[in-house]
Amino acid sequence: MTTRRALLTATLFAAPTSLLLSEPARAALPTVDMEALLKAAQWDPVKLDTGITAGAGASVLQVEKALVAKGLLAASYADGHYGNRTVAAYKAWQESLGYSGIGANGIPGPASLAALATNRFTVVRPLAPGAKVAFRGVTINSRTRAMLLAAEGKVGFTFVMEQGSYNPGGDVTSAGTHDGGGVVDLDVVALTSSQRTAAATALRQVGFAAWVRSPAMGNWDWHIHAVAISDTDLGPQAQKQVGAYYEGRNGLANNAVDDGPKVTKVTWEEYQRSLA
Repeated sequence: MTTRRALLTATLFAAPTSLLLSEPARAALPTVDMEALLKAAQWDPVKLDTGITAGAGASVLQVEKALVAKGLLAASYADGHYGNRTVAAYKAWQESLGYSGIGANGIPGPASLAALATNRFTVVRPLAPGAKVAFRGVTINSRTRAMLLAAEGKVGFTFVMEQGSYNPGGDVTSAGTHDGGGVVDLDVVALTSSQRTAAATALRQVGFAAWVRSPAMGNWDWHIHAVAISDTDLGPQAQKQVGAYYEGRNGLANNAVDDGPKVTKVTWEEYQRSLA
């Protein structure tokens, strides 16, 4: 009996704190909806005001409170709006965990969010970009690949890859948008105007912020620039383009009105649920 009691005591003290919580204690923790959180993290910083993204305020607030407790965010900025101060604070949190580069981009990733959640909140509707994969001569992640294939299924033709993701410094005209994950350029020189529009429409329908780019817009050939909304590996410039898309802008430096196809703006996960 003594040996069994000693073994049980040693096991309990060796267990992580989160495992020692009773079921009622775990159930009492607030929840953070990662999907809503990511939407706010990419949209809120480009807003002209401190408006709260619909459905995201409570989740953002829980993350901000945790950042305040870590000494990374002033309490006055814990307001449910994932603005630039919250981006900087979350970036500092990621760096404290040893992340750098795209890993410390201020956007909650699955591992950093789980670490911040310990004994504070539980994460629901988690998502991740998946592993890097080779795809038609470029590098993307598995979430982006699934999105591209779904969009191809809608248009009935195969996309030609011009530039992939994780390509820092690969094309100076891209202004750093391809430094992280979730971003692709498609070569559409050989497509008709209607095919270009159809492709951009399909890409938007499955969760990309996508625009047809013409030679008149910059030093490039006809192509489609597409950014996977809510990809946690997005670089800072690509994050801003997602926010611009939600704000009805074109994602370029001139911040002109979006002239692309009008569709309901969705994430990949929202699109998948619509098929159920």
